[in-house]
This record gives sequence, C-alpha cells and structure tokens, in this order.
Amino acid sequence: MRLLNDIAYKMRRFPILKRNLKTIYQYVGNLLSDKKTMPMDIIQISNDQEEHLFGYYDKCPWNKDENRMIYLQVSDASEDVAPRKTANIILKDLITNEERVIATTKAWNVQQGCMLQWMGPDYNSRIFYNDFIDDKLKSVILNIEKNEKQIINYPIYTIDKTGKWGLTLDFYRLHRMRPGYGYSNRLDETERDFLPNDYCIWKVDLEKNVAEGIITYRQLYDLDMKESMQGAEHKVNHIMINPAGSRFMFLHRWIKNGVKNTRLITADIDGKNLCNLLDDGMTSHCTWKNDEAILGWARSNELGTHYFLIQDKTGECQKVAEEKLLTDGHPTYSPNGEYFVTDTYPDFKRKQHLYIYNEKEEKLIEIASVYSHIKYRDDCRCDLHPRWSYSGNKICFDGAQKNKRQVYVIDVGDKL
Repeated sequence: MRLLNDIAYKMRRFPILKRNLKTIYQYVGNLLSDKKTMPMDIIQISNDQEEHLFGYYDKCPWNKDENRMIYLQVSDASEDVAPRKTANIILKDLITNEERVIATTKAWNVQQGCMLQWMGPDYNSRIFYNDFIDDKLKSVILNIEKNEKQIINYPIYTIDKTGKWGLTLDFYRLHRMRPGYGYSNRLDETERDFLPNDYCIWKVDLEKNVAEGIITYRQLYDLDMKESMQGAEHKVNHIMINPAGSRFMFLHRWIKNGVKNTRLITADIDGKNLCNLLDDGMTSHCTWKNDEAILGWARSNELGTHYFLIQDKTGECQKVAEEKLLTDGHPTYSPNGEYFVTDTYPDFKRKQHLYIYNEKEEKLIEIASVYSHIKYRDDCRCDLHPRWSYSGNKICFDGAQKNKRQVYVIDVGDKL
C-alpha cells in the first residue's frame, strides 16, 4: 500500500496516464474480487428502492438523542458528480423505522451531499442544508418540529456548534476545479481567472443573514509564496472549525500544468492570524483532535507520508499510527477523544476497509471490509466517510456494495 501511494504521488505529473492506469487496475481487480455481501453486523439504514447517501465525514447524520437520522434520496449517484436533479431529504425514525421526505434540494454532489446536518446547540430540532432557490445558491434552516423554514442567502460549507454562524466558499469554482465537491447549477464565472481579485472564504452570520469576506486569494498567494504558485490556478476546500469555534482550517490548492500542490492553513474565525502549517506539496483529509491539534494525512519532506498530529500555529508534526495506517482516509475522533475512525479507498479487489485506532494503546482495529461496486469509481466513487454517533457506540458510512449507494451503520460498542 505504501508503494502504491508513492507511485500515485509521483504520477501526479502525468494525470491522464495516471487515470488510465488506475482504470485498468480497478477493472482487473474487480474481476478477481469475491464481491462478498455486507458483513452481518452491518445494518442497512436506507431502503433498496432508490439510492441514498449522507455526505461528508465531518458531519453527523444522527440527532443528539440518536432516535432519528437524516440522509439524501437520489435517483442516480453514479453518472454525474453534481447532478442538477432534485434530491429528497429523508428523516428516518429509528424507533418505528418510518422514512419520510421532509424537504428537497437541487444543490448536492456525490461526495459532500448538500452539507446536510443537524444544527446546534441542541442537534435535535433543526437541520441545515444547501439548496438552489430563485436561480441562486442558498441554504435552509428547517425546524422539523414546527415545519418552519429560514432561508439563508448564501450556501454554507461548515457551521459552528452554536448554530449562529458559518463559513463558505465559491462552490461553482470548486465544482469546476474539483468535480464532486461543488455545485453545477450555474457556470463558474471565475473560470479564466487563475488568481481572482476577490475573497475565497466568507463568514456568514446566520441570525442576521449577512456575509463578510475574511480571506482573499491574494492573501494566500502572498503567504510564503512559492515559485510553483506563479501562473497557477488557485482554490480552497475542506474548511473545518475547531471545537471552540475560535479557529478554522482549510486547504489551499494550486494547479499548474496539471500538477497539484496543497498546503494546510489555519486562521482565526475573522480570517486573521493565518498560519501555514504544512507546505510540502500534499495535505489530504484532516480533522481537529482538539482546539490546538489537527490529525491529517500529509507528506512531510523530512518525515515522509503518514498520518500526522499537527500542532496549530507551530506546525510541529508527530507521526500517528506509523506502519499501521498506510493510506489516506477520512479520519474523525470519537466523542470521548480516545479513538479515531478512518477508512480506505478500494484496494485491488475493490474492498474498502474501516479502522478504529486507539492512540493511547497504539492499537489498530479493523471493524469492517466491504466491497465497492465497480460502477462507483473515479470522481463518482463512493467513499465510506465514516461518522461517529454522539454516544460513540455506532458508526455510519455510505456504501456501494450493491448497484445502489446506501447508508449503513455498524455497532462498535463491543469492539473498543
């Protein structure tokens, strides 16, 4: 696995060849796969009639009481990374097993959905999602107890725990530059502008329904500018707020002649005190461990490619799960902070693996190995994106073991 990761990183300079070799690799492996059914201890939450997904790994589909779940119902999630078709938002009662449509959205993609999530501070009465309303990207706060909607004039990427404010970016630019993560409702007006003279991150006051630009592309360009940035096309992605709501992280990416570079940056909630934490070419999926430390899969020129625990403001890196977790995944810490769960991309035989890592004991536990249908590959792949329940006893993931994407849950209480 380590060798494959190194080859993939070196092949980034030849994107077309890399994609073709990857396709051949996937089809050969699929022919050799045993395609076993889902393990017995994994429960399918959604029904088989349609396709279902929740979205990204940094949000929770359960309400705080864990008696209800939310997810998307879509007609097809294998042919288009960001369809303009309407998706249903499903509320499932876990006591009665009743599924009902409580809303719809026209702003969703196959990787992050519509940013569907329960809203703080109670995480029981309100849900949040992005939508395309009156020819504009907006977002909706839906009180499911009162069936009342509040329309926010901006799409949102992430929300703080109080439910009072959020952060956002240009979803049209993101869609064009990273298919499957933005929205396709309209064309990207910045397509010919490699370094827009504009903001790239905004803070949105959800109570006042106003947005304020807090970080510009030029600020990122001027922050420890590198030669590879000159003439490159820039974007941001993966904004995540720390537990206290005092700082946030994001990835700054620039692409030149098909070569992608990424670095991890943090800032105060008002966009000030930018810190360039890791800038050695590749940083992938991250998560806050606490208010001062970030866990992420990244490359360090000095330490190699690993999961690192990265200290905010200083960038000090410490290897985590060295020689145990050897590939990129989507990590999230358990509610008590003792463990993190992560996943893998499909291996040669199209198996995706779910792992829990105990940092204190340095113990790795494989909790599942599931087949991923070959129709879900490349930009339309079905990442597992594991998420903890609030109690820390269950994990939810999106899976494609069959020929339809579905939402699954595994009980991990007796595995820890």
